[in-house]
Amino acid sequence: MDNLSCYMLVILGVVLHNLMFCLAENVTANFVFGDSLVDVGNNNYIPSLSKANFYPNGQEVGFNFTPPYLAPTTSGPVVLQGVNYASGGGGILNGTGKIFGGRINMDAQLDNFANTRQYIITRLGEAAAMKLLENALFSVTMGSNDFINNYLTPVLSTAKQLTVPPEKFVGEVIFKYKIQLTRLYNMGARKIIVVNVGPIGCIPYQREINPSAGNKCVNFPNELAQLFNNQLRILVTQLNSKLIGSKFVYADVYEIVQDIIQNYSSYGFESANSACCSGGGRFGGIIPCGPSSKICADRSKYVFWDPYHPSDAANIVVAKRLLDGKSAEIWPMNVRQLLASS
Repeated sequence: MDNLSCYMLVILGVVLHNLMFCLAENVTANFVFGDSLVDVGNNNYIPSLSKANFYPNGQEVGFNFTPPYLAPTTSGPVVLQGVNYASGGGGILNGTGKIFGGRINMDAQLDNFANTRQYIITRLGEAAAMKLLENALFSVTMGSNDFINNYLTPVLSTAKQLTVPPEKFVGEVIFKYKIQLTRLYNMGARKIIVVNVGPIGCIPYQREINPSAGNKCVNFPNELAQLFNNQLRILVTQLNSKLIGSKFVYADVYEIVQDIIQNYSSYGFESANSACCSGGGRFGGIIPCGPSSKICADRSKYVFWDPYHPSDAANIVVAKRLLDGKSAEIWPMNVRQLLASS
């Protein structure tokens, strides 16, 4: 990943580096759940193929971020300011990401948060702990791996595609996600940003393995993402209506990233379909970014950093749109409004 996340708002990995300082009076703590888009180092502590702790990743990291749960230094008073539980390769379904070996899926991330919650209660007392969590900001960036790994990987996903219709598979993922988000609420979370699945048919990896799409995004992965996103928006509505005091916010990253890709030049980008860190192939999407990869001259001109992840520059555009965006981008309120709400 081009940069690791700085602040828990963490939408697709990187957010405005000064956001925490600008809005600190509204944020008591930040808790992050998700996959490689927001993993700030948890996978460095487990045997996993999904890591980014090597050149040329993270060259520009120079600011504070919500610390990873598994880091030995994430202890004591630091925990009261928030923790990042995200794990590269992780997903909503427990079987997701098994091709990477070690990874921490959503159920396990919630287990880890339960440990953090108990620590906070022990340290502050139950009343103060619940108040901290009530005012804290939570974000969940999950789902992409559930589709890429389980339904869209050549050969490995063939049996699943042939036996489980897309609607049924999406239904299984949404059913599981509902249980998980409800559990998060039951543990005290109230302000929860739920990030939808981006246009995964546009990532360099999908373009590479679907050459028949030509220069266009691949339709089926995007249709699958939209099918999930439609159900996710309905789920967010249901949770807000049924869970007293909850403020679930639906972040429509799919539409924002799609707009960036379609109108890339107006955002100052020169490439919207290829990886800056290229491991070969027409779009640089064959081999993951690594020391032997070819690096573009100016990463700020690329929408994608590697075969799977947006660049830092693209993530900043997304973060700005979610911070002050209108209801078409983030609903029922934007991040700034969520932070200010009581």
